[in-house]
Amino acid sequence: MDHVHCNVGSQIVAVTSVSPAKITEPRQVCQILFNDETKRTIEGCYQMVLYYEKVEEEDHDWSLTGWIVESLARALLDHPLLAGRVQKRDITGLEIVSNDSGIRLLEAHYPTSLSEFLESNKNEHDDDHEARLVFWNEIDGQFPLFSPLFYVTNFKCGGYSIGICCSLLLAEVLVNQKFLNKWVQIHNMLPTTSKEEINTSIFNYPRLKNHNFLSSEDLINHTQNKNRVQSIVFKITTKNVKFSKELWRELAMFCIEEVEQKLDTKIGSSFTLVVKESLEVIEVESVTKSGYTLNELGIKNQINCIASWNDFGVYEVVFHEENKPVHVSCWIGSVADARVMIVPCLEEENACFVTVASPR
Repeated sequence: MDHVHCNVGSQIVAVTSVSPAKITEPRQVCQILFNDETKRTIEGCYQMVLYYEKVEEEDHDWSLTGWIVESLARALLDHPLLAGRVQKRDITGLEIVSNDSGIRLLEAHYPTSLSEFLESNKNEHDDDHEARLVFWNEIDGQFPLFSPLFYVTNFKCGGYSIGICCSLLLAEVLVNQKFLNKWVQIHNMLPTTSKEEINTSIFNYPRLKNHNFLSSEDLINHTQNKNRVQSIVFKITTKNVKFSKELWRELAMFCIEEVEQKLDTKIGSSFTLVVKESLEVIEVESVTKSGYTLNELGIKNQINCIASWNDFGVYEVVFHEENKPVHVSCWIGSVADARVMIVPCLEEENACFVTVASPR
């Protein structure tokens, strides 16, 4: 596995772990079941970077990390598996177990302004350029210990970004939407949001005058990630049809055909299907396209809408009054082969989200 040190230009100035505010009881467990033909690998990550302009309050950006520690700790109480760990369960699969060691939080400094960074990213069309603000360390299938990563970057002259990176098994589109909504709600209830009273967070990371104080080379490695993949999210509602393993496969193949048409690409004859059957079970299997009929269950005319990442409210993630993100990037990375992820929508009967990720 190739590893490189932290991206040139981004200098880490603080590292901490954020644990749930209380001990998780009872301990939550989600089984990951593989079929016989599926390699027991845990590849793939969901990454998001939210960009915010400078807030007028002095040193706000640099005190933000301290407040994030507090609000994250409280938000994890409702989503303990987001801070979970993957471990071997038995010969049939793995499991995600809630873990009170929490998530990894890094704070970094970037030597250009936010506007310069966004302009450069737009002009260069370079995926790796943006990956400097969030990175991923691939999970070792033999020793599957890992931690989700949250990455706060302060830009020169103000402005900041919040990068989030999680395994695709831990965080799908609905989990991210619900978690972000909860996190923002809690964060904006903290005393720092009050103009009438100035408070200091319990966890305060002051501005470091020497950014080489913590050497990024000695702190953390990350997997060299140059394969940001193409992805499209579908929201599908069926009528008078119960979800089943056969329907999951049909939905997956239908969405693959839609992606091939929209992106003018060919995905191939096989893919990995990941179905989150419930909060306690995720099934992973290898599927070939041959032998299935798309219209067998008549789903083609029951697609209500096709969703984009923006439909999940990412531009409403506000950590300070009306300071909405000026830009948001969401993508899937570290996927070697085509992958389809299906998540039932618990709020709507017979509805689900289907994400198709395919290497370029």
